[in-house]
Amino acid sequence: MKAIIFNGSLERRAESTSGVISGYFAEQLKKSGIQADIFTLADSGIPLFDVTLTKAPLAVERMAQMFLDADLHFWLAPLYHGSIPGVMKNCLDWLEVTANRDEPYLTDKTVGLVCWADGLQAMQGVNAMDAIAKSLRAWPLPFSVPILKSSLFHHENKTEISDFYSEKFDRLIRIATTKKIVKTDNGSIIT
Repeated sequence: MKAIIFNGSLERRAESTSGVISGYFAEQLKKSGIQADIFTLADSGIPLFDVTLTKAPLAVERMAQMFLDADLHFWLAPLYHGSIPGVMKNCLDWLEVTANRDEPYLTDKTVGLVCWADGLQAMQGVNAMDAIAKSLRAWPLPFSVPILKSSLFHHENKTEISDFYSEKFDRLIRIATTKKIVKTDNGSIIT
C-alpha cells in the first residue's frame, strides 16, 4: 500500500502547523509499514488551472502521477474564510488531465480528511474536501478530523501534537489502512 499526504497549505516550515501534521502522519504510516510521500503544495510549482492548454505543465503531470500512484490519500488543509485554500482546490482541479483514462480522477482512492481552524468552523473545510473527493470519484472516509487549532499542540511544546488529536489522527490512519474496496459489476463497495 502506498499513501500520499497532501499538504494543502502554503506553509513551508517544518515547524508550521501543516508541517507538523504532515510529519506526524508520515511517521505513523512508516511505523505501519506504509510508504508515504508528502506532497507540499507550496513547493509544487502548480500553475493556475487552464483548460485552454494543449499540454499539461510538467509539475501537473508529476502531481497527477503521485496522486494516481497512491492507494491512500490524507488531505490536510487550514480553513481560510470558510473553505480550503484556493490553491489547494486549484491543484485538485488539475486532476482533469486524467479525465480520459480508464479510471479517471481518483477513482476508488481512499481519502482521509483533516482541517484546522482558529475557531470551531474546521468542519466546513472537511465538508468542502469531502465534496471535492466525491466528485473526483474517491472514497472519503466516514471519520475525519476537524481541529480547533488552540488545542492541537501540547501547551509546553508547540511542535508536539496533543494526546487528544494524536488519538484522532491514529484512529483515522487505522480506519484508512484496514478497510478494503471491493469492485463489483454495479460499482465499488467499502468493507
